[in-house]
Amino acid sequence: MNTSQAASIRRFAAAVALWGAAFALMFLAGCTAPRANPAAPKGKAGALLPVFTDVTSAAGIHFVHDNGRSGKKYLPETLGSGCAFFDADGDGWLDILFVNGRDWNAGGRKSLQALYRNRQDGTFEDVTAGSGLDVELSGFGVAIGDYDNDGKDDVYLTALEGDRLFHNEGGGHFRDVTERSGIRNARFGTSAAWFDYDRDGKLDLFVANYVDWSVASDVWCSLDGVTKSYCTPEKYQGSGSRLFHNLGGGRFEDVTEKAGALDPTGKSLGVAVLDYDGDGWPDLFVANDTEPNRLYRNHRDGTFVEEGMTAGVAYGEDGAARGAMGVDAADLERSGRESVVVGNFSNQMLALYGAEKSESRDSPAIFVDRAPGTVVGRASQLDLTFGVFFFDYDNDGWLDIFAANGHLEEAIETVQPTIRFRQPPRLFRGRGGDMNSFADVTVSSGPDLSRALVARGAACGDFDRDGDLDVLVTTNDGAPHLFRNDGGNRNHWISVKTAGTVSNRDGIGAVVRVSSAQGTQARRVHSGSSYCSESDHVLMFGLGQDEKVTGLVVSWPGGAEERFAAPAIDRLVTVEEGKGIGSGILRP
Repeated sequence: MNTSQAASIRRFAAAVALWGAAFALMFLAGCTAPRANPAAPKGKAGALLPVFTDVTSAAGIHFVHDNGRSGKKYLPETLGSGCAFFDADGDGWLDILFVNGRDWNAGGRKSLQALYRNRQDGTFEDVTAGSGLDVELSGFGVAIGDYDNDGKDDVYLTALEGDRLFHNEGGGHFRDVTERSGIRNARFGTSAAWFDYDRDGKLDLFVANYVDWSVASDVWCSLDGVTKSYCTPEKYQGSGSRLFHNLGGGRFEDVTEKAGALDPTGKSLGVAVLDYDGDGWPDLFVANDTEPNRLYRNHRDGTFVEEGMTAGVAYGEDGAARGAMGVDAADLERSGRESVVVGNFSNQMLALYGAEKSESRDSPAIFVDRAPGTVVGRASQLDLTFGVFFFDYDNDGWLDIFAANGHLEEAIETVQPTIRFRQPPRLFRGRGGDMNSFADVTVSSGPDLSRALVARGAACGDFDRDGDLDVLVTTNDGAPHLFRNDGGNRNHWISVKTAGTVSNRDGIGAVVRVSSAQGTQARRVHSGSSYCSESDHVLMFGLGQDEKVTGLVVSWPGGAEERFAAPAIDRLVTVEEGKGIGSGILRP
């Protein structure tokens, strides 16, 4: 170890110690058609920008999350659970799945996962009973993927007592195949992601695990010697995330160690799939809470090497590991290199990593956190962010950022008056792909979006099929919120659904490039990202005022590249590997 490395480690240790002390002090005191909206903010050329309307109750959603609060201050109570937008019954409309916790008290209420079927009229029906997903779990995360390539999306749920894999039987019915699959993960699973790391056409699975905790091993923490408080993550050992290789035939093998992805110190809450070295093979970004973030580079031979430190994403600018939660990756700057956004603890701000081009094959990219010098960092300084993702909410062709916020401790305001337990989400509007030009448009995006929440999971998808992306947010021990996007479809758009034949059926890992007069945009079909949640796999491309698409290229996860005839706009199209574009579906 050289002098510089030793100094870095000392700075890291000192910063973590200071963070732990500060954390301890916290507990010391115990979609339809767009509507006209004259007050809506205006964008380029005076065009009205969208607003978000909370339609949860009107849509018939009455789910309430149960975090198991029992007065015993168990660590899992602080985390909350996620959600998913996906087509559960194959009718072409997005349904909703909510992950739920369970009551710690013997004889307490029975809390189940919740599946809501899209009625195709802006409302949903609770179809949980008899769906096969009506199970009781200490659940946290969900990942959606067609692991057996039968054309129906399957469900993976992470849970404290053991994860579950559910096979989609069709018609909105699911079968628990965990035992048969060979997947064994009872390690406090949080976020998860399907991806094809060896490009064999079958989806593999990465599961982020948090800490080694159980009721029996619960540590009694107190600052006054009398009253129990929530312990910080430092009180527990990391449980180590797992990588499961898809063997086919519905079977999986745990290859974590031999693939080079074993990290016994990791306390992981988020995972994003990206290609940070641009070689066409999927890499992994893992967000760790109070431990260094990890960046696993795919060596294209079934193994990974961890490069978080050399890539610049392991620690914050001060040399300290942060309280990282959710994460997402996308080609924000249209540079061909993916940027990464990470939700962090309060007083740490969001991280917004831009990838700097490297000429060295051995060091393919260096990330620089641009957040401190932008409104993204300044506005999020006091936020505690769980769910976070890139999306184009106004269809102008440039990616925006949504962040779901909420603190862990109800009494935080008594010891840190500037920080709130309930916190509003953040919506940052991207303008031209320049990280320095983001604008915080939360307040101007409607009073519903500005309401303070104890938010956790977050996902996006066009649930009403009107041509703009809606947002779903879960809260810890409370009701979720479905925010309908009103006005994003004032701009032109095109949605692309990928269907693999040689590649996995979902086309997860495919990169779609759409060209129009304003330039070329690239999006990756991906599972995971955000926090414990799954957004729709259909890719939405905003076109602004461009009236046609001039090019459509798909780089499939197996390595093949296809160019397609330019489709008509303002509709959903399906591109099938080796077979061309299916008939365009005009949104109603």
